[in-house]
Amino acid sequence: MADNCTWFGSSSQCVTITTVKRITATFSLIGCACMLVIIWLFRKYNSLAQKMIVSLAIAAFFDSIAYVMGEVLPDGVLCNFQAWWLTYFDWCALAWVCSITLNLYLNVVKEMRTDQYQLTYHFTAWGVPFILSCLPLFGDLYGPAGAWCWITDDHVAWRFVIWYVPLFSLIFLMMLCYLRIIYVAKQRVITWSGTYDPRRERSKIIMAEEIKPLKWYPCVYLAVSLFPLLNRIHNAFYPSHPVFILTLLHVMSAPLHGLANTIVFVLDKETWSQLTMASLRVAFQSRLCDRTKITEYHPASVRYMTQIDEEESDSADDTTVLFSMPSMALRNKEP
Repeated sequence: MADNCTWFGSSSQCVTITTVKRITATFSLIGCACMLVIIWLFRKYNSLAQKMIVSLAIAAFFDSIAYVMGEVLPDGVLCNFQAWWLTYFDWCALAWVCSITLNLYLNVVKEMRTDQYQLTYHFTAWGVPFILSCLPLFGDLYGPAGAWCWITDDHVAWRFVIWYVPLFSLIFLMMLCYLRIIYVAKQRVITWSGTYDPRRERSKIIMAEEIKPLKWYPCVYLAVSLFPLLNRIHNAFYPSHPVFILTLLHVMSAPLHGLANTIVFVLDKETWSQLTMASLRVAFQSRLCDRTKITEYHPASVRYMTQIDEEESDSADDTTVLFSMPSMALRNKEP
């Protein structure tokens, strides 16, 4: 690792940067794994919004793997693969946050059902990042770029075209969307007109509760992207003089969006209330130990009848037979 360290004069600084990067990325990796386990345990994948959060967690999980990749790689095939992997899953995670925001906007503001757009979301969130991450491969733009492989210092403009300009533009648009969503949702909750419809009023309250955790996902990307942006801007003007503190803050924040997404997910009121020992035990038993089989009930073999037996019962007894099987013979009593 010290032999491949070219951005700092001291090898100890290189070791510190790489170690911090691996630690923060490991926390994100563990957080994403825990998030996926919670989703699996409590079956939080029924609605379209929940499925999109699952996809976001998967993208963040694989993105964390790229940051965990340990030592600084020299320019070559492995370095290019690491750079492509990092670019692809960074974009996938961002694309799923944008898709979640768009889906919520269509649900709340436009009052549209979006279940039919599920394949479109998947095609966009997995397909467009693949195209964007492959573009630097054609120009051989990937290579050693500090603590990991990415677009090299010789192609600074590509860094902003491929990632930073779209990133902050999309974050700004998502913030505007959430402001509109929150405004419309509040207006619908406090406004009453026409005939009272309990289902509609309940859906308004549920939608307002769903907005609260989802609005934090763009904020997560904004928070973890500020220091990387500052460091890359400094690298653009002074490529031969990196600042250790800026680089350290860069490697501390950039891999953390997976962990931050997990924190946002866990702090949701409903999810947090389920994270008790009793709820976890029941969920594990339901997932791993439930062997109950439910078979179909066939009522065709049951025949309903009424039987009145005056000789064997008095007037105070209820002698109505609810049903009898076909093997039981009918007994008709004469009055």
